[in-house]
Amino acid sequence: MTSSEVRGPDAVFAAGLEEGEFRIQRCGGCGRHIHYPRALCPACGAPGPETVRASGRGTVYATSVVRARPGHGEDYNIALVDLAEGPRMMTRVVDTDPQDVRIGDAVTAFVGEIEGNRVVLFRPATTPSGGEEG
Repeated sequence: MTSSEVRGPDAVFAAGLEEGEFRIQRCGGCGRHIHYPRALCPACGAPGPETVRASGRGTVYATSVVRARPGHGEDYNIALVDLAEGPRMMTRVVDTDPQDVRIGDAVTAFVGEIEGNRVVLFRPATTPSGGEEG
């Protein structure tokens, strides 16, 4: 497929991840941000939402710890994160103990890997000076 060919919303999202960017969509009709990628805006039905780079800022809405069986890896969390732009997504918060993730925590997105797949992950947010946000 050449870059001039039309690609579906999932392929555009995946291409962004391969380039190390977390992208979401924004509807040209109503201005709403959309995630997971879609061909039509779920709010107003307008076709062809544009793809934009996400701010990467979010807040933990819900979290749960998945306990690994002994000898089968480490515990991890599954979280719902509200993006600063509005959509909510399922993800993981990493670089912290899974049970330390709390509802309301500020988090920052990055593109990482799980089992060889490029995905959007989050880590606890820090201030520009490197300290925890308050």
